Amino acid sequence: MYNQTDPIYWYNGELIQSQTLKLPIDEPGLLYGATVFTTLRVYGNSLDTPLTHFQPHCDRLRFSLETFGWQLPNWESLRQGASILIKHYPILRITIFPDGREWITGRFLPPSLTEKQINGIISATSHQKIFRSLPEHKTGNYLSPWLARNRAINSTVEIKAEEAILVDTNSNWLETSTGNLWGWSNGCWYTPAIEAKILPGIIRNQLINYLKLQEQQVQEKAWTPELVKSFDALGYSNCVVEIIPIHTVIDSNETLEYNPCHSSFEQIRRFFRLPQA
Repeated sequence: MYNQTDPIYWYNGELIQSQTLKLPIDEPGLLYGATVFTTLRVYGNSLDTPLTHFQPHCDRLRFSLETFGWQLPNWESLRQGASILIKHYPILRITIFPDGREWITGRFLPPSLTEKQINGIISATSHQKIFRSLPEHKTGNYLSPWLARNRAINSTVEIKAEEAILVDTNSNWLETSTGNLWGWSNGCWYTPAIEAKILPGIIRNQLINYLKLQEQQVQEKAWTPELVKSFDALGYSNCVVEIIPIHTVIDSNETLEYNPCHSSFEQIRRFFRLPQA
């Protein structure tokens, strides 16, 4: 039985309760952020319910590991650790080191998540020089998104942002620091194209397929400054928060406003209410 003082995590085939993780001083994951990771939300207290998407998360890890030529983990051990931790946490972060060691940590849902899902948040565009390293992969080198989000949160402007939107050198919007963007205009959902060098999010891909099956229009294209001003509704998605509206964007010298209560959001929310059998 574990007490409430220290968190528990799974590392290299072992369940550990501690506030610290012991790593050698020449560990590439520590020195260079040389890890790949994925974060998943567990639905129905099971790794096998459809919305948990455990296998797609493992597939994404495998894709990155094989692309980098790193060692694959012991998948049986990884699943064993995940199965233990979901008894304690609804969110898991699975990290793989170059030599195949697995490290799984857990956390709880944000306490204000429901409020944000209903009322939306404020976001701010980031500086053009801040961009993700190897954007098609989720690597441990996550400094740029972390820096962008913290700059947005700690901005000195009167309106405080809670999320950052990364942009390219042409001021096209790419993704938020933690998720994929969605915009609604004239009966169509828009999301930035993968060619723009964004993370192909698991929920992003699932939502595109779902919306098309529901005969909803979805376009993947560049989010130019002109396009983002045409949206009636704006939001972002990831595996933890599902979909959160963005009602205000602080963009350079102007402020853009969107409707967080737009009826189009219900099309996406229905996806997360699908039967989990």
